[in-house]
Amino acid sequence: MKLSINSLAGRQASSLLTRSIARSSVPAVRRNLFAQAARRFNSTSSEAPKSKPIQSSISLAAIAGVALVGGASYYFLSDETKAAALSKVTAETATYEDYQKVYNAIAQKLIDEDEYDDGSYAPILIRLAWHSSGTYSASAHNGGSNAASMRFKPESAHGANAGLEHARNFLESIQKQFPWISTGDLWTLAGVTAIQEMSGPTIEWRSGRVDGSEKACTPDGRLPDASQGQDHIRKIFYTMGFNDQEIVALIGAHAVGRCHTDRSGFDGPWTFSPTVFTNDFYKLLLNEKWEERNWDGPKQYEDVSTKSLMMLPSDYALIQDKQFKKYVEKYAKDCDLFFKDFATVFQKLLELGVDFKPGSTPYKFKTLDAQGE
Repeated sequence: MKLSINSLAGRQASSLLTRSIARSSVPAVRRNLFAQAARRFNSTSSEAPKSKPIQSSISLAAIAGVALVGGASYYFLSDETKAAALSKVTAETATYEDYQKVYNAIAQKLIDEDEYDDGSYAPILIRLAWHSSGTYSASAHNGGSNAASMRFKPESAHGANAGLEHARNFLESIQKQFPWISTGDLWTLAGVTAIQEMSGPTIEWRSGRVDGSEKACTPDGRLPDASQGQDHIRKIFYTMGFNDQEIVALIGAHAVGRCHTDRSGFDGPWTFSPTVFTNDFYKLLLNEKWEERNWDGPKQYEDVSTKSLMMLPSDYALIQDKQFKKYVEKYAKDCDLFFKDFATVFQKLLELGVDFKPGSTPYKFKTLDAQGE
């Protein structure tokens, strides 16, 4: 099915409208919470200490001097030290409310910093969560998001992770604001935040990842190679413990984001709304006519009607394989089904290789819009 000009314009208008609303709507409740927190801090810091009256004016002067020096010292402390000093939260004591605050900080930064790619860092945050988790091997019992091993060069330099420094750098200020959260928890929570804030499904998420050392880095080659076909796809995903239905559901994340020639070598977005989470990836894969792009880069496909979209060889393999294709057809017809299955399998992906404490509870976070209702 060829998309009409009106249909294309409608998609673009919808995407622009979504981004415009997201930028302009900062729910009053979040501003109130911030103001309340500020008032509590100011009130606490201004209370006089409970002590006996000081008789000597010399003592008063001495204490005032110490207070002045102490205040100046605090002023010059780093943001990380201030955050640690003001927060009594630890990874062991953190509650749902604490993690919701982290979620909110990430979501707000996505609104505030909207100059990346098509207007959002959200797609690359999903890729960071995906790639930090997708190194798991069920047979070797290692890899996954637990150790956040992409912090180290052996893994961060793997070809499949090219460009993910943009996502890691984006989250540095969040890590400083909440120094108690592990990097593995932060990266995976950022992926959940990105999906939900792009109108995707609610993803259940659990904390408990513990940052490891460079020894936790996995060998190169555990992540999918986009230039390959269905045999390679199955080999990679079966190693993680996924079946065919779960594979197709996970690849549906290609509804958002784009490829870059200076990273993967491929070029372009998969859909007309690369910052809105939909089932359009499947619809376009099935209904558009695709042909190999004539260019100097690696083999990829482009849509015949507009020549503005792309599909990777590994994407195109989903409709060349009968078992994969039947799930593509299901998700193209039923967005609710895709959202339900994606939410389940994405949670599974993020939890691969993580040794959660017995009784740990999955959290469901509210979007910024939901908190403002």
